[in-house]
Amino acid sequence: MKNSRKVLIMTYYWPPSGGSGVQRWMYFAKYLKQQGWIPFVITVDEKNASYPVLDQSLLTEVDNIYVIKTKTVEPLKWYSLLFTGSKKGGIPQGEVQKSGLLRKLATYIRGNFFIPDARKGWNSYAVREAVKLVKKENIKTVITTGPPHSTHLIGLKLKSLSEIKWFADFRDPWTDIFYNKYWYRSTWAEKIDNRLEQKVLLTADGILTTTGGRLVQKLRTKSTEQSFHVLPNGYDASLMASITRTNVAPFHIVYTGLLTENHDFPVVTSVLAVLSKTNKIRFSIAGQISEPILNYIKGKLPKVQVVHKGYISHEQSLKLMKSGDLLLNFIFKTAEEDMISGKLFEYLATEIPVLSIGNPNSEAGNLLCQASFSEMIPSNDKIAIQKFIVKAITQKGKAVSKLQGIEKLSRLEITKDLIELILREQP
Repeated sequence: MKNSRKVLIMTYYWPPSGGSGVQRWMYFAKYLKQQGWIPFVITVDEKNASYPVLDQSLLTEVDNIYVIKTKTVEPLKWYSLLFTGSKKGGIPQGEVQKSGLLRKLATYIRGNFFIPDARKGWNSYAVREAVKLVKKENIKTVITTGPPHSTHLIGLKLKSLSEIKWFADFRDPWTDIFYNKYWYRSTWAEKIDNRLEQKVLLTADGILTTTGGRLVQKLRTKSTEQSFHVLPNGYDASLMASITRTNVAPFHIVYTGLLTENHDFPVVTSVLAVLSKTNKIRFSIAGQISEPILNYIKGKLPKVQVVHKGYISHEQSLKLMKSGDLLLNFIFKTAEEDMISGKLFEYLATEIPVLSIGNPNSEAGNLLCQASFSEMIPSNDKIAIQKFIVKAITQKGKAVSKLQGIEKLSRLEITKDLIELILREQP
């Protein structure tokens, strides 16, 4: 029966989980509800989850969404304890390539015994609840989102048990994600992971991705018969509009998000060291950053006012962005070129100049080049980096970066695209 306005979303990350992974389907659920749909969410109970960070403020975005929270078995907690001394998170993406016997052991365990990932202990609980809910509410559309890509195995199981249309959402690549090369994976582990990915790609009724181009090309080689649909992350226009642009003196550079040794921050640091001799500069960093990296930046920039705000809420992060004269971004040095971080859309929506360090020919580079005063510059082009920052300093207070058609990248508009897709594909 067509025109059923019920959708079941299976996601590991859900408020009060913080970070970028939670926001995509949190906003989809919010705007599906606003558009007259009934989104159901099955997620993990945060008391048992391995959430690296929490953001309680996000709960207000989804306080009217029907959510079922299940138990889970989390081997990742004990794995993280072995590696970091903490039961939260795991090995950070930027840290997996580090040396040391204990790190190598932990990395080997993660790559060969947690396939496809260490969150798969949630699956049996989630499947049980999903089967009951689909039957009770007569739900015809189910969406799974990864990472963790083990969530797609929930959809795979549910597809075999129920008459549903199932969409698998790939926020990032699965077997092709850049940090997989650091897991010291055996041949048999790679075969199992590849087999699981291909089974998902062949069985799902549709594949959703955050970018087109390279990501879709890679996935198509594994599932030539499947339909692919690009739904970018976008930005929340209503929230962005509610935040007033503030002016901070002196020239204010803002960076939000994870900052690791896998980012090319030294080249920017060296440029700022030169420019700070003749310009007053404030450099605000919000997010996860190790003490050695923070100390390195502060040590190299004695004349720059370096402020580390730690992890802050999403709304606070947007407020910080809107206080900047220049927004700074880094692409992982070892990352594939097919990913665009969610914050980049928010950066562009502020209309503040964006300087990103990475490959100009990447998907993110292609997006930035469409804006009037935003650019992706490779880390080895120190002259171009300095020239860009000098231009931003010169135009402080009046520099504007505009992306044609940015309105189409709002969370609401992208949700409308999702609705059209669901209606078109409904059984």
